[in-house]
Amino acid sequence: MRAGRNEMSLISYLRTFMGHEEGQDLLEYALLIALIAIVAIGAVTAAGGSVKTIFQTIADKLTVVA
Repeated sequence: MRAGRNEMSLISYLRTFMGHEEGQDLLEYALLIALIAIVAIGAVTAAGGSVKTIFQTIADKLTVVA
């Protein structure tokens, strides 16, 4: 009789644990935000070099004219 109660408490504990999805949703949002941040940092870094080159070219042309 006692073993049956332990099994039932374990089953009810597992059902309760599996029923909570708030933590899973929070983890998914955190991973999504981290991925977006990594992509944004990469894009800004890549664009930063191009912008620097463009402004340096403009600055060089302005000093030649002046």
